[in-house]
Amino acid sequence: MGKPTILTVDDDLEVSAAIGRDLRDQYGGEYRVVVATSGEQALTVLTRLALREQRVALIVADQRMPGMTGIALLEQARHHAPGAKSLLLTAYADTDVAIKAINDIGLDYYLLKPWDPPRERLFPIVDDLLTDWRRANPDETGDVRVVGHRWSSGSHEVKTFLARNHVPYRWYDIERDAEAQRLLDLAGGAAGAGGAAGAAGAAGAAGATEGLPLVLVPDGDPLRAPSTLDLARSLRLRTDAHQPLYDVCIIGGGPAGLAAAVYAASEGLSAVIVEREAPGGQAGQSAAIENYLGFPKGLTGSDLAHRAVAQVSRFGAEMVLARGVAGIETRGPVHAALLDGGGEIEAQAVIVATGVSYRRLDAPGLAELTGRGVYYGATASDAPQCQGEDVVIVGAANSAGQAALNFARYASRVVLVVRGPSLEATMSSYLIARIVSAPNIEVRVRSEVVAAQGDTHLESLTIADRVSGAEDKLASNWLFVFIGASPRTDWLGEAVARDGQGFVVTGQDLMAPAFAGRWPHARAPFALETSLPGVFAAGDVRLESMKRVASAVGDGAMAINVIHRYLGLG
Repeated sequence: MGKPTILTVDDDLEVSAAIGRDLRDQYGGEYRVVVATSGEQALTVLTRLALREQRVALIVADQRMPGMTGIALLEQARHHAPGAKSLLLTAYADTDVAIKAINDIGLDYYLLKPWDPPRERLFPIVDDLLTDWRRANPDETGDVRVVGHRWSSGSHEVKTFLARNHVPYRWYDIERDAEAQRLLDLAGGAAGAGGAAGAAGAAGAAGATEGLPLVLVPDGDPLRAPSTLDLARSLRLRTDAHQPLYDVCIIGGGPAGLAAAVYAASEGLSAVIVEREAPGGQAGQSAAIENYLGFPKGLTGSDLAHRAVAQVSRFGAEMVLARGVAGIETRGPVHAALLDGGGEIEAQAVIVATGVSYRRLDAPGLAELTGRGVYYGATASDAPQCQGEDVVIVGAANSAGQAALNFARYASRVVLVVRGPSLEATMSSYLIARIVSAPNIEVRVRSEVVAAQGDTHLESLTIADRVSGAEDKLASNWLFVFIGASPRTDWLGEAVARDGQGFVVTGQDLMAPAFAGRWPHARAPFALETSLPGVFAAGDVRLESMKRVASAVGDGAMAINVIHRYLGLG
């Protein structure tokens, strides 16, 4: 496909030559740097590149250009190179205009001129933008191939696992892609390494879905309807711990768990994260996190997770993927995390950072269609498959709002179903303003989904007005649910005190009358310590936590601080 393009635009010939030289010296090995001296010339270049199907990775534009400002150019450039990252060069006097452009046109970053020295002021910013672009636009779609059915819950689970673990793959639908049939025929005689369907996967050729999805991994046997653990092992992801004993075992790889691992490892503690699905937790599925400090443009949950995992790895903490924890066993001064399917990890201290899951909707038809048009939560990569269709989203918190905006980029219509009288009490104002202004988002307040219909997959939903009782049947193949918070902590057992909803009680809350007698020691519990000494809780799973990414990160950091004090007792 050739080198991707970096396009620079500045009407000042001296400045234009300087930035072109700096970018070419630093990135010329991997990117083609093209210099334009006006907005009009830049648009001509972009048109030519689009016609040749040549990719544009980054557009760097000066704001103060005669005839067409940098912001005006970047707005028009979205039609020629919709995936390109944007960097605005501006003067201090134009800062307010640049910040406004973050909301108005999705500007990725603005940089005050001059940018000297470039190694300190320009290249780190460009590095981040190009890394993000590369992640969203890999050179190849991946050597992993997945053959399955569009409405198969197993196929959805495999695709979600691959996407959330940043494994590129090619998808082949057995009803739409001729290549899918050829791959099924080729794999028909091979013994699958994953799942229980075995050679029955060849039945897919006859239109059945037994043995699907079929996952073809380079240098591995075909996997038929694999579990996530089978898939992770085939991809050579780490699924087992390497040490017999750790200072800290962190259960859950969301923002709280990742932060705890970074702080633990950077401060000299041996640490391991055990994550059942993929790094990032619920936050990792978000299409955009816009209120996290230090990211004025916002960032995707996937991006946040990817950056955090890189930090975890850099400091030397381990990560065990695709493994759930079934219980905690205390063995004198050591705690053992008992893994699903066998095995255990021992540590002197444990942090429970398993977060929360979306609650299930209780209405006729929904359970039967879960995974086949009815989904709980969504990743950013789910939206493109809904191109031109009607999508229904249930929920009124920020996660639902971000999902609605992401799906609106592809869907013909997005219907946001809200039980309450408005969004104001539960959603941030910046999201509400964008939802209200979106022409293809319809908000239905005082409403709820009361039934789902469909044979092999979701075909329609019944939505009722909670005041009048009137019902409306809406044709749709897609329902995404973002309601409530369920911690799912039964696996902790009776030794760890929880409230009636399952949230873990920690610190001074253990001294409340409702939990009298649950703390077994003469000393007071440390902050974030549970009723099982040496076991701590951080993030959304903890009672009275704030349920925000920033607070979860703070919890993870604070947990390591108190664990140092706990370990000092020994």
